[in-house]
Amino acid sequence: MRNSLIEKNSWSFLKEFTDARIALGRTGVSLPTRELLEFSLAHAKAKDAVHQPFDKKMLEEQINETGLPILKVSSAAKDRTVYLTRPDLGRQLSEESKKLLQSGNNPAVDVVIIIGDGLSSKAVHKQAFPLLKNLLPYISQLDLSLAPIVLAEQSRVALGDEIGEILKARLSVVLIGERPGLSSPDSLGVYMTWDPSVGKLDSERNCISNIRPEGLSYSKSAFKLAWLIEHALYLKATGIHLKDQSDNPSQYRIVKPDTFTIE
Repeated sequence: MRNSLIEKNSWSFLKEFTDARIALGRTGVSLPTRELLEFSLAHAKAKDAVHQPFDKKMLEEQINETGLPILKVSSAAKDRTVYLTRPDLGRQLSEESKKLLQSGNNPAVDVVIIIGDGLSSKAVHKQAFPLLKNLLPYISQLDLSLAPIVLAEQSRVALGDEIGEILKARLSVVLIGERPGLSSPDSLGVYMTWDPSVGKLDSERNCISNIRPEGLSYSKSAFKLAWLIEHALYLKATGIHLKDQSDNPSQYRIVKPDTFTIE
C-alpha cells in the first residue's frame, strides 16, 4: 500500500549506472521518506569526513613498509576550526614546520610526494597508501630521486608549493582528501606542480580526481600520474602546458599502462 503512494520517475532504470541522486520519485510534492533519510545519512558522512582527525601514525606505519623516510609537518592553521574558516593559513607552513624543513640538508630531488588531509582525512586514510604503492614502481622505472614522504596536517593544495620549494624538488605531487560529495566522502585527489614555489597559480597544476575503488582505480591513477610526471619533467611544465594524453599510445615514452598492477 505504501509503495503505491510513491510516484516513480520513468528514468529510474538509470540509477544502476550512477551513485548520483537521480530519479528519487515523489510523494505528493515531497521526497519519499526513504530518500530523505538516505540524503541525511550521506550528509552526515560527508561532515564526518571533513572533521575526522588526520591519523599520521597509521600512515607512517604503512609507509615504513616501503623503507622511505618521512617528514611530518603542519600548516599555519592550528586546528580544524581555523583550517575551515581561514583557507589561507592552510596554504602556509607553520613556523615550526618551516624551520624543520629548512634545518635539513636538502639535496635537490626530482619529486616530493606530500600526503595531506585536506577536506577528507577519511579519503587519505583509505586511498593514499594504495596509490603510493602502485606509483613507486613507476618512480623506480623512471629512475627519479625522491624527497622524504611528507605528511601534512591541516593542509590545502598550495601547501605543497612551499614544501617543494624548501626541499628543492623539481616537481611536487600532493595527495589530498577532496571535498566530500554526498555520494563520495572518501575521494582522493592528486595535484602536480612543476617547479613548486610560493605563489603558484592553479592553472600551473595538473589534477587527477575521484581516486577510490568506486571511481578511478589505484592502478589506473598511478599510471596516469606516472605518465604526467614523466612528461612534466620532459616539458619542464605542468598545468595548461601539459595535456593529459595518457590514453594515447602514440604519446607513450617510458611509462606504459599495465606495466605494474598492485592494487
